[in-house]
Amino acid sequence: MKDISGMTLPEMQIYLEKIGEKPYRAAQVFRWIYHGVKSFDEMTDLSKELRQKLKEKAVINMPLIEEVKTSSSDETKKYLLSMKDGSLVESVLMKYDYGFSICISSQAGCAMGCSFCASAKGGKKRDLEAGEMTGQILAIASDTGNKAGHVVIMGTGEPFDNYENTSKFIKIINDKKGLNIGMRNITVSTCGIIPGIERFAEEFPNANLAVSLHSVSDETRTSLMPINKKYPLKDLLRACRNYTNKTGRRITFEYALISGVNDGPRHIKALAEALKGMLCHVNLIPLNEVCENPMTGSGRERASKIAAELEKKGIPATVRRKLGVDIDAACGQLRLRKRREHQEQ
Repeated sequence: MKDISGMTLPEMQIYLEKIGEKPYRAAQVFRWIYHGVKSFDEMTDLSKELRQKLKEKAVINMPLIEEVKTSSSDETKKYLLSMKDGSLVESVLMKYDYGFSICISSQAGCAMGCSFCASAKGGKKRDLEAGEMTGQILAIASDTGNKAGHVVIMGTGEPFDNYENTSKFIKIINDKKGLNIGMRNITVSTCGIIPGIERFAEEFPNANLAVSLHSVSDETRTSLMPINKKYPLKDLLRACRNYTNKTGRRITFEYALISGVNDGPRHIKALAEALKGMLCHVNLIPLNEVCENPMTGSGRERASKIAAELEKKGIPATVRRKLGVDIDAACGQLRLRKRREHQEQ
């Protein structure tokens, strides 16, 4: 049985031709799938014969919702979803003044090994397929009735370590017959995989890029993010400048503030110097503490002072609004807790 839930429209056309159908039918099937139908019987503008053929030859796999936690303070919803093989992933639905934004995962687990991140605990299990990525959006829309107008690939996993599926996912959600989400409302976050940044600039110049930076000292960044050994800061920052020059798009640098590690005056001075003249924005993140990790966050008061210091030095900076604090909404935390519970049983 062929899983057609992660196909792009051209792939759908090829598949339907292979089973003896007219390629124009692909647009109908594609539209139904990405509007969240769970069975072929719901595709009412298809003939009964075609619906029967699809039931015999194809499947629509959607994630199952295992757990939902809703914040009492800001209506953020954190979802734990299981895939067809039982792999667990997390997604977060956030409410803003401009509408809903959804943060989705690109992998089950993560191989990057960032020392402060809950997603890295337990390593990477596997890449998610494009249909499993779109499935997170569809499952949550079905549960809440709310359509997210903004998508952030910033959950568990490294999107550029799963580039092909991430690329397909972006094409599907951007397609007018798919979810019709504009490129400027799609953000991909990377830990700094340079070939992915370069390819992303070529293929998706109108989408948004965020880079997890966290330090401009190679020694410190390598201790926090092992990927820095392969793609050191000098090369990464050059790639980021090339990205902004090529696309004309502002790049966002994520900077998790860790007390005594990267939040001192000399750290902030070095950060401003490294980013001087680049079309960028620094998103300061008070660290989400993980029980397996002794690191502590700098606190919001210190974060606000750092943002002001960066602004004085000509670097646009804001402190990320903390959403879902009471429900472990940071990436990997709910999945990690579930894994601990299984180990204790």
